Amino acid sequence: MTTNIIGQGWAFPPQIGSQGGFTLTHDRNELDQSIRIILMTAPGQRVMRPTFGCRLHDLLFAPNNSHTAVLARRYVEEALGMWEPRIRVHSVSTRPDPDEAARLLIEIIYEVKATNDRRSLVYPFYLIPEE
Repeated sequence: MTTNIIGQGWAFPPQIGSQGGFTLTHDRNELDQSIRIILMTAPGQRVMRPTFGCRLHDLLFAPNNSHTAVLARRYVEEALGMWEPRIRVHSVSTRPDPDEAARLLIEIIYEVKATNDRRSLVYPFYLIPEE
């Protein structure tokens, strides 16, 4: 029985490796890259898949407060539940970054369904502050 459900493909963003070929993903980082692609893509951005992505971009001009953090958490949970069936999200927590006033840190604790491998990812989401 094989547990290789992740596969291999081009790394995101596409880049040239040290031997002159395209850099490829590997088992450890492919899911992290997939999660980042989902979170970075606004719904409507992909022509052939208009509902793909995460509504985080709706919060781009929102203040960095608890209301925005709750919405961000909900949007991330919804998007990952819809677009990444290979994982089980255990928790999503959000908090303002103490080092950057316009950045919201989103921590995702998830498990790879096929292997029960528990992982975490911190995704920085940048808000545009009021002037």
